[in-house]
Amino acid sequence: MNDMRSVTPEGRLGPLLVQQRLTTADKCLTVIIPVYNEADTIETLLDCVLAQPAVREVLVVDDASVDGTRDKLLPWPVRDARVRLFHHASNRGKGAAIRTALPSITSPWVLIQDADLEYDPQDYETLLAPVRNGLAEVVYGSRFAGTGWRQSLKLHTLQNRLLTAVSNLPSGLRLSDSATCYKLFRSDLLKGLTLKENRFGFCPEVTAKLARAGVRIHEVPVRYQGRTHAEGKKLRLRDGLSALRCILVYNCRP
Repeated sequence: MNDMRSVTPEGRLGPLLVQQRLTTADKCLTVIIPVYNEADTIETLLDCVLAQPAVREVLVVDDASVDGTRDKLLPWPVRDARVRLFHHASNRGKGAAIRTALPSITSPWVLIQDADLEYDPQDYETLLAPVRNGLAEVVYGSRFAGTGWRQSLKLHTLQNRLLTAVSNLPSGLRLSDSATCYKLFRSDLLKGLTLKENRFGFCPEVTAKLARAGVRIHEVPVRYQGRTHAEGKKLRLRDGLSALRCILVYNCRP
């Protein structure tokens, strides 16, 4: 586990963190799920997410799916009132989906969840542990800090490690997995950032802006079952090149 700053709870944001310490009984978490063409996994995922004790609400943003995902989502707000749906008329990307959901957050903490079952919602309690102890404002779930992940694509793993190393240089972070989906934020902090990237550039953009604001990022290990491209993985080499651009732009721009 890595803590990007050696700031104690009595530091810059210490008093606020102490006030927001949580118990395991608190329903403190909003989960944002950007989804595009995940008809095969979305219902299983929602069942798993809603089963987690900390979940207060689930904001699902359908990014103009064309595979029947929207039809499978429509009954869910009736099935469970914690679920709210948003729909894009055209495909705009993960970052745009997250921005669509941000104004509707009502919980003190918010987590990003992909819809493809690569990440396990049972790790929510692991992600929340530093928050419950008043140790963190932001928690990243690292696929590489533990042993519970499956290496499905060697090129994808190499790309993630390389991008994290490049990101760490200008930001001063010591992260092992800056591109992880599992990013847990204090809600007001995430809402306070001016985010611009529409697609997978959300990850390097938000990491750079948190670092430049002096926000602590704490890492915990999470489980990961990576998909292959044949199984539906959407990331491609061009997304890695876009991420590199974002690292340079958002870490170096005055």
